[in-house]
Amino acid sequence: MNRRVAFFGCMVCALLALASATMGQTPNKAPLKTHAASTTKAKLLDLNSATKEELTALPGIGDTYSQKIIDGRPYKMKTDLVRKKLLPQATYDKIAGMVIAKQSTAAPTTKEPASKEPSGKLL
Repeated sequence: MNRRVAFFGCMVCALLALASATMGQTPNKAPLKTHAASTTKAKLLDLNSATKEELTALPGIGDTYSQKIIDGRPYKMKTDLVRKKLLPQATYDKIAGMVIAKQSTAAPTTKEPASKEPSGKLL
């Protein structure tokens, strides 16, 4: 009888140890808050209107890169930073989720066609 109790006691301990080990390795189903995910909810920085100080606050962007960004305006897309070789790809990858390139809402200025009405001069 003592052997049975000891055997079942050992089995219970082994099962509890196995269960606790697997519970510790089970991935958490709650999504992790990452820096990129939290910045998508935050206000995105517009590359076409941001100040030098705002640009410098971005990770990997110092005075030199911020001035290059300002000098290269306007941008149609944020990927223009890499396309125009203003930033290396690794630096762009750090800030891609934090910036946007808004287009201006003002209508493009077009030259009006010359009037076809006579000018009032006599020929």
